Amino acid sequence: MATEMSCVWMRRILLRSNALPLQKTPMASQFLKQSPPLVIPLVSSHRLSFSTATACSLPDTLVSIDDDDNCNFGECGRVGGSNKGSKVLLKGMRYDELEKWVQSQGYRPGQALMLWKRLYGNDIWAHHSDQLEGLNKDFRNMLRENAEFKALSLKQIITAADGTRKILFTLEDGLVIETVVIPSDSSRNTVCVSSQVGCGMNCQFCYTGRMGLRRHLTAAEIVEQAVFARSLLTSEVGDITNVVFMGMGEPLHNIDNVIKAADIMVDDQGLHFSPRKITVSTSGLVPQLRRFLRESNCALAVSLNATTDEVRNWIMPINRKYNIDLLLQTLREELRFKNNYKVLFEYVMLAGVNDSIEDARRLADLVQGIPCKINLISFNPHSGSHFRPTSDEKMIEFRNCLAGARCVVFLRPSRGDDQMAACGQLGKPGEIQAPILRVPEKFKTATQVAV
Repeated sequence: MATEMSCVWMRRILLRSNALPLQKTPMASQFLKQSPPLVIPLVSSHRLSFSTATACSLPDTLVSIDDDDNCNFGECGRVGGSNKGSKVLLKGMRYDELEKWVQSQGYRPGQALMLWKRLYGNDIWAHHSDQLEGLNKDFRNMLRENAEFKALSLKQIITAADGTRKILFTLEDGLVIETVVIPSDSSRNTVCVSSQVGCGMNCQFCYTGRMGLRRHLTAAEIVEQAVFARSLLTSEVGDITNVVFMGMGEPLHNIDNVIKAADIMVDDQGLHFSPRKITVSTSGLVPQLRRFLRESNCALAVSLNATTDEVRNWIMPINRKYNIDLLLQTLREELRFKNNYKVLFEYVMLAGVNDSIEDARRLADLVQGIPCKINLISFNPHSGSHFRPTSDEKMIEFRNCLAGARCVVFLRPSRGDDQMAACGQLGKPGEIQAPILRVPEKFKTATQVAV
């Protein structure tokens, strides 16, 4: 069981042309000093550990590091992992941090507000110093010398048949992330942002999970996805009104940068998103979930996807650490202190796995006493997956059962699935991927696995 509970995959890749194959390293210090091309840390019960293990097993040699691993790439306002020296990354700062920095350079706080509005407001969305018309010339020169405006580089925009746009961005270290803009016939247009490169949760139905975790995104890299969405697509689809942290990654695994990014997005002098129109999704990291509900006013979505621990342990390995009962009890406790607040439960429907009427009845019982809404999501197929989507007829039957139990429930249609832009389809796994876990015997027929 200890081995199974450690099966939450993450990996970091040092990009270089002469990358070596996986090999065991006898001395722990070599991991830290030589930066091997591929390192896979496994999540244990309370620490992160480095290992070159290629299967779901405990490694022979471990190097423990702290759980708080969010400052690897120069967050705290500085550009990290690049040749840009000590330039300050402007979009990595909250307004009060930007104001203090501007004052430390010898300029008035009012200059900070004018800069902030050019970064996020007034339909300017500045990506370089040439877009700072109206600011003091000396101030602009100081910014040119000491500040960096861009955390992302636009690589490609792909348009799906239904009008959904998938935006590919290249990061400073050459890694690529994906952001999705989902237009609507109403006034609601949503940007779906990524919080990590890859994901370490290894949910079995998710394509991003096949990648493992490459690294956390900085607050600047998260915020700039929303800035680019507005600057690139507002003229085509209308104002971007909503943000969902449902792209690549487990947002609460990168909680420091996610909370900081959300704070920047809701500032009323900048992007000015309503906190209730920013939704942060989680697979169920209970301590981080508790912290999020206490520190943020943004909305929370919980990816539940099963009504028994047997199924959830399989399709969402994080459940082996934080099971359904603990997850839901935590929500009941924390939501007592939130006014007019409803959590959103996401439920990806997998044919023959979690879509029976018995599942619907259990789901209705499980969420009793939790102010909530439920989104039923069709599984979006991808290469290497054994799952099949539930039929439309059965999804409607499932929904009706929940509605009959007085649950607030919605059917959420797939968007952008023809361009791999739909829920669970983002990313590009490499040659080495997170493991596909053993299918329980009774589900092998449903998942097209040979018995």
